[in-house]
Amino acid sequence: PGQDMRKHVIMTLLDTEQSYVESLRTLMQGYMKPLKQPENSVLCDPSLVDEIFDQIPELLEHHEQFLEQIHDCVQNWHEKQKVGDLLVQSFSKDVLVNIYSAYIDNFLNAKDAVRIAKEARPAFIKFLEQSMRENKEKQALSDLMIKPVQRIPRYELLVKDLLKHTPEDHPDHPYLIDAQRNIKQVAERINKGMKSAEEVERNARIVQEIESHIEGMEDLQAPLRRFLRQEMVVEVKAVGGKKDRSFFLFTDLLVCTTLKRKSGSLRRSSMSLYTAASVIDTASKYKLLWKLPLEDVDIVKGASQATNRESIQKSISRLDEDLSTLGQVSKLAETLSFPHQSLDDIIKDLMAAIHRELAEKQSLSFSMAFPPNKVELTTTKADGTESFIFEFPNPDARLSFEQAFEDAKKKLASSKNCLDPEFLKAIPIMKTRSGMQFSCASPSHGSPESSHEVWVCNSDGYVGQVCLLSIRKEPTVEACIAVCSARILCIASVPGLKRTYSCFFPPSPHHGRERAEPVGSPSSEAMPAQSEDAGPQPCLHISISGSSLELSEPVDGGNRELVPFDSDDTDDESSPSPSGTLQSQASHSTISSSFGNEEIPSCKEATAETTSSEEEQEPGFMPITGTYSQNRHGESPTDGRALRRSSRGSFTRGSLEDLLSLDPEAHQSSMWLGTEDGCIHVYQSSDNIRNRKNSMKMQHAAAVMCILYLDNQVFVSLANGELVAYQREAGRFWDPQNSKSLSLGSPGSPITKMVAVAGKLWCGCQNRVIILNTTTLAQEHTLQVGQDGGRSVTCMVSAGTGVWVALQSSAQVRLYHATSYDQLAEADITPPVHKMLAGSDAIIRQHKAACLRITALLVCKDLLWIGTSAGVVLTLAVSPKAAPTLVGLSQGHTGHVRFLTAIELPDGFNVLFPLP
Repeated sequence: PGQDMRKHVIMTLLDTEQSYVESLRTLMQGYMKPLKQPENSVLCDPSLVDEIFDQIPELLEHHEQFLEQIHDCVQNWHEKQKVGDLLVQSFSKDVLVNIYSAYIDNFLNAKDAVRIAKEARPAFIKFLEQSMRENKEKQALSDLMIKPVQRIPRYELLVKDLLKHTPEDHPDHPYLIDAQRNIKQVAERINKGMKSAEEVERNARIVQEIESHIEGMEDLQAPLRRFLRQEMVVEVKAVGGKKDRSFFLFTDLLVCTTLKRKSGSLRRSSMSLYTAASVIDTASKYKLLWKLPLEDVDIVKGASQATNRESIQKSISRLDEDLSTLGQVSKLAETLSFPHQSLDDIIKDLMAAIHRELAEKQSLSFSMAFPPNKVELTTTKADGTESFIFEFPNPDARLSFEQAFEDAKKKLASSKNCLDPEFLKAIPIMKTRSGMQFSCASPSHGSPESSHEVWVCNSDGYVGQVCLLSIRKEPTVEACIAVCSARILCIASVPGLKRTYSCFFPPSPHHGRERAEPVGSPSSEAMPAQSEDAGPQPCLHISISGSSLELSEPVDGGNRELVPFDSDDTDDESSPSPSGTLQSQASHSTISSSFGNEEIPSCKEATAETTSSEEEQEPGFMPITGTYSQNRHGESPTDGRALRRSSRGSFTRGSLEDLLSLDPEAHQSSMWLGTEDGCIHVYQSSDNIRNRKNSMKMQHAAAVMCILYLDNQVFVSLANGELVAYQREAGRFWDPQNSKSLSLGSPGSPITKMVAVAGKLWCGCQNRVIILNTTTLAQEHTLQVGQDGGRSVTCMVSAGTGVWVALQSSAQVRLYHATSYDQLAEADITPPVHKMLAGSDAIIRQHKAACLRITALLVCKDLLWIGTSAGVVLTLAVSPKAAPTLVGLSQGHTGHVRFLTAIELPDGFNVLFPLP
């Protein structure tokens, strides 16, 4: 009986799949292809046809293949027949998930396109009617378009039925379990897309309904505009008393109307879209007074309100003085013997005007004396500023409206940017010791198992700890491990060698001086020929190419999803919770921490390629020297044996067997941690650090300031002004002895920041940037940043053809051209930060404003992210088309933003974080 039921369910799957494929074919053959014919372009605009049938051909192709597989399965049915493997194979494909996601995302647009086509051309309606009569199932276009949306849940039910009738020892059972999981994930993504599409459609209907209820309202509907709330208020007018009004607050607009209540209508003080029984009070009548963009409207409160009241009182005093003066002028005029009727008329008119103005000001002053349930709105117009005062039913209603108004303005400011970072989650990190501070972080670039991890470092000066943060499904802290007895100042991810081999033969003896290019090598550098005579015997050259991955730039910025993270350093000892938080933001996303208010001593700044810190350096500068030493020199080829080319271009001779015996560690990526006591800890993987086993330790004479991987070398800057470049031989792991050192600064002014720019190494030393050639370590240019030699470079990031630089204790960020070194732009963070702090307590606001500075920089997805000492995170669009406007993110921190870093996610990865 169980087998019979299994076959029955499979037959149901086959029948429903056949029906689904027929529906897709009808969409293709009966609708899309005829409309694509040139002679039918009069029926529907070709661009609308593409929008209506987007992804239909791809869906049909996939499901025709799946139908054929199911058909073969039924034809060859036997007791142990499997169907789960077919389902797993079909629904584990990223391409299928992407096709369905794209279809769902476009579903509303497709429906709109059908509506537009119907309204534009009546002949299109006749075509739809005729096509419906001709298709086998007599289904309308709208009925066919909904089929892909309904299909995935149907698969879920069929697999569930199959599992009911499949014993656990059946070979199909584990496949069905996997298939159930895969189909569920696809269904979740589709449901999320449908909910989003339905919400957009619902919002559009609501805005349309509101427009129809307001007399005189036109063009209220706009893309992305959503209705937020209605408020019943009373406008307090200086002349004319009080008038009933209604506010309609939208995501980008504030509308004020007259209000005429019908008898029996409810007097509701506040209505919300998600909680009210109806969206607005439709029983009342409304007539448009004004509608203003939210950017042009502000609520006057706090110090501004007090200033306004003081200003009004001063105006009243001046008007009183004017009246007194005019009274004296009137008395003097009475003493004139010459006729002076015209003068009396002028004095009378002036006194009347002053009395009117005085009455208005006194009324305004009186109305402002009772602020708990009143709001003053100001709007900026071409001819000046206009004020309105509105009275709410109670203080709670006023507070609720103010909060909604300010939230809408913040979101609107963010949406003006080319990319709108969305806050996703705050991640608590438990403090194992009191006083722990975040210092730096970096994503790992290792094996698939660890490729979705972020290493977050924190310290208290005595213990250095690494928290492994997994981003596979949602951000979770997998482990917190103490790794050293010093503060961790910087961290960098270093890729391993690629498993790429290039074999080629040298040129013939007659062309011994020609250059040969390795076949298939990712390196563009040509292979130099042997300098000595190779003789008549051919020799095989094995070229083992190093990694070409640049950590400073994404491998494929167009197809990768980036998740930025930021941190702050609040150390709230009085808080009942022993944890700080990491915050994950973005459409893609950002991490933030919160530990420690005290400053780290100078010359111990936490900087790395993916890290930034606000710790400051002592002034003083030593003239830059160009001396360097090389600890180990690669030997030149001296005999006729095989050659091994190192990843940096040198050659090693040996037998073919020796050259092919690679160290397996060479292919592993590694994480390099630099500490305050001058030690670099190198971990090959997260497994090593979990087992508290580091593959290599390198001790230096001074604190490690920052670490950067570039051109198959790891550059390390030390607090004594030294720059060390570590190298590796082909097929070998990093060798602590194989390094070059270069003295660029001094103990008072070390290299505080390094960044890779167009293949060059930019080193921030005091208020200068030194540009080095990575092969020769020769200085190619020196760039001065600002005029203050006492301020050192603390933050520096590369963005396209530009480099953003910020100095110690500075609130300005400067943009320099990557090759001409000209200063292109400068941005001051003070105004946007002050705007974000406007609602804070006055003492906190003054304290943060007094010591405001940039503490971290990151470029991610055409946005420059700026972390500040005030805890505010700002973004600036760096794309050429975007307006250069600094925008504050609504989610900030109590303490300094210690670091910003971004993690690269695989193609098609969907970050479904549960919202906080």
